[in-house]
Amino acid sequence: MNRAILSPSRLCGSVTVPPSKSAAHRAILCAALARGKSRLSNVSDSEDIRATLGAIEALGVQVCREGETLFLDSSGKWEDEAEIDCGESGSTLRFLIPILAGLGVDARLTGRGRLPYRPLGTYLECLPPHGAILKTKGGLPLTIDGGLNPGVYSLPGNISSQFITGLLLALPLLPGDSRIELTTPLESAGYIDLTLAVLQSFGVTIQPTDSGWNIPGWQRYQPGEYTVEGDWSQAAFFLAAGALGGELSIHGLRRDSAQGDREAASLFRQFGAQIRWQGDVLLVSGSSLCGIEIDAAQIPDLVPVLAATAALAKGRTVITGASRLRLKESDRLNAMTEGLTALGAKVTQSSDGLIIDGAERLSAGVAQGCRDHRVVMALSIAALRGGEPTEITDADSISKSYPNFFAEYNRLGGKANVI
Repeated sequence: MNRAILSPSRLCGSVTVPPSKSAAHRAILCAALARGKSRLSNVSDSEDIRATLGAIEALGVQVCREGETLFLDSSGKWEDEAEIDCGESGSTLRFLIPILAGLGVDARLTGRGRLPYRPLGTYLECLPPHGAILKTKGGLPLTIDGGLNPGVYSLPGNISSQFITGLLLALPLLPGDSRIELTTPLESAGYIDLTLAVLQSFGVTIQPTDSGWNIPGWQRYQPGEYTVEGDWSQAAFFLAAGALGGELSIHGLRRDSAQGDREAASLFRQFGAQIRWQGDVLLVSGSSLCGIEIDAAQIPDLVPVLAATAALAKGRTVITGASRLRLKESDRLNAMTEGLTALGAKVTQSSDGLIIDGAERLSAGVAQGCRDHRVVMALSIAALRGGEPTEITDADSISKSYPNFFAEYNRLGGKANVI
């Protein structure tokens, strides 16, 4: 494990955000299910993406990487049995479970970090009545036996959207029509919109209903070419850096993206940042920031960086609707409370969010990164207006999603020494 020592600075210049990890996971699995040759462009190399690639290779898919382009050949025979290491990737694990059951693959899934302890209960409730046999002592390892039958799948809408996405990926393969019925309002809807957009790109039809989706069976994924768009959740760190006194041109984003985290632009405008589009480039610069109220139910991944910004915005920011953050790579509500408090911020927790009273500057201190990539990156943004020196532990955890984060941070004028 390493740590980052940071000094106050400003980030200025031009940056291209990394490809969307969320879109890449979905595209890789769709291409694997397409039973042919596909080309995926603009796919970053991160630990989570490597976990998904390792999973499809274990199933018999041939993968060749040339730079940021992947060539996938899924025309061969599927493996009947597989041992799959999901690393620390919740997307890999939760997307694969119904897919493996739908394909009739006998599989054993393992993982590391907090992943073995993250909830799987939704699948344990909704998959066995449809034929899947799941064996677990409460988390990982998990074994899957038996197939999956079409039918009506009922589950809450306020769970992780990864469960819903897993079903949307798997159910079109079944020999009959299925339906997903949500028993509570949908949260993180942007991630489901992204799933539906990627499915459409690979020739799969999903029909929305008032309470969920109808999924025709007997469908065949179509191989082809797909380009992964830029990642709005990673762009949020640079939007925050610009809002806190920097001046940045952010490249690689789609204005019409299905990613829910595109809401970041609107939220930083509400804080008071100067944000505008110039063609396909998003420009952000600092201004006087004021606290705001944020319902995070649809944008949970943005909460760490929003909290870091709020700690340096005049007045009070109240974040609600984020209770699911306690079940991520860390308890992110607690991690951001303790990390920002260690740097002199005034933060208290509620059951589902944070209350933050902003200050002009933070102080020097040691903040725990909690082995969580988003926590480390968010605290690094707060350190732009911290004391000297500021130390953040577990700096290497950024490799989970954005291995080049500190390199870009320093290239743009930041002062981060990773030891």
